[in-house]
Amino acid sequence: MANHAGTEPTAPGEIAKPNTGWIWRTFWILVGITALEFVFVFLMNPSTLRNSIFIVLTIFKAFFIVAEFMHLKHEVKALIWTILIPMALLVWLLIALVTEGSYQNAFWNVFN
Repeated sequence: MANHAGTEPTAPGEIAKPNTGWIWRTFWILVGITALEFVFVFLMNPSTLRNSIFIVLTIFKAFFIVAEFMHLKHEVKALIWTILIPMALLVWLLIALVTEGSYQNAFWNVFN
């Protein structure tokens, strides 16, 4: 059976204290990022800058969740890059599509 650091009892019949510190640290970091997202969304006027800030914070939060709860930060670097590079390309695609969509909207407004 696998041994987990910090979960083994110190004496026979004694139950070890749960290691929940990292869970609470992760919780507070995610709460902070979410609160920052709410501040930007509700206090800024709708604009491309506001949407960009919101998207970047959401992606940062998603990366943090994947690193912590899916244990990606404990994997080898090659696996991490195999996951991050396609994700970065998808983010680039999202930015390109949003930009092109706004140009398309401006194009059609010229003819109306």
